[in-house]
Amino acid sequence: MKILFLGDVMGRAGRAAVAERLPKLRAEWGLDFVVVNGENASSGMGLTGEHAKLLLAAGADVVTLGDHAFDQKDMLRFIETEPRVIRPLNYAKDAPGKGARLFEDRRGRKVLVTQVLGQVFMKRPFDDPFSAIEATLRTHPLGGLAQAILVDVHCEATSEKMAMGHWCDGRASVVVGTHTHVPTADAMILTGGTAYLTDAGMCGDYDSVIGMEKAEPMRRFITGMARDRFTPAGGEATLSGLYVETDDRSGKATRVLPVRVGGRLPPSTPV
Repeated sequence: MKILFLGDVMGRAGRAAVAERLPKLRAEWGLDFVVVNGENASSGMGLTGEHAKLLLAAGADVVTLGDHAFDQKDMLRFIETEPRVIRPLNYAKDAPGKGARLFEDRRGRKVLVTQVLGQVFMKRPFDDPFSAIEATLRTHPLGGLAQAILVDVHCEATSEKMAMGHWCDGRASVVVGTHTHVPTADAMILTGGTAYLTDAGMCGDYDSVIGMEKAEPMRRFITGMARDRFTPAGGEATLSGLYVETDDRSGKATRVLPVRVGGRLPPSTPV
């Protein structure tokens, strides 16, 4: 199975890049399944229902969220009507939506997509992500109920993401980090056969401070004072993410490559 994961979509520029480029990538790369993290797609904070529809229409099979899952209030209702949008598994117990769900690719193969939030350096405490993912992986054995399993690890600390990768090694096809908006250079297949990347980066304008126009973040760093709201940068976006090929029988990864398409970052693609 050929799987593409795209990192945090950032504002209008990120949405435009996904809408323009993802349909072509699905066709040119023969992609079977695409997961997009959309939690910053609407004004850099959260995701609206309309913008979720745009990402799905562009070719995403699943859209994951994150700690800003419900910053856009209409998502509280929309997620109950759209099963292809996944919130974090260890979010508040009463939160709407699901944190894990089985999907089918275009050939009928089962793919489990799930997301967990980290605890280290996050603004609010969340339930233990390791216990949360353990219960899900036990009930969905790789190569059994699911031909592939993708885990989106949404957190700040690289150590926590790495620990999650090793915790899931051999039990998930892909463990990929999101949230920090900066792509890391450690794409690999772990010893148990799980494709891993500490952070997929963002789908946004990299002439920015993690996707935001530079002036206000720089002012706050230099003076310690806020004057304006953060505004997503509007230049040409780079699609950043991870490409993985898996074995249908075992569900384990056979190939993994970082993806950089368009914008300012040097290109890196599987073809």
